[in-house]
Amino acid sequence: MTLDRMVLAFAGSVVLLGVALAWFVHPWWIGLTAFAGLNMIQSAFTGFCPAAIVFRKLGARPGVAFS
Repeated sequence: MTLDRMVLAFAGSVVLLGVALAWFVHPWWIGLTAFAGLNMIQSAFTGFCPAAIVFRKLGARPGVAFS
């Protein structure tokens, strides 16, 4: 799995986790989903993604988006 796919899978998982926690635990967990969305937007404009840095250090193969 490339770095790009790992970042997308992680972001999608965080969004779904935030929605599930907001539904089953407490509505304030929707903030996790908002944080993930804001992080994806800033990453699109700046090219800086903290998750990509972590996955790269863990040995993920480089992709096209986060080079």
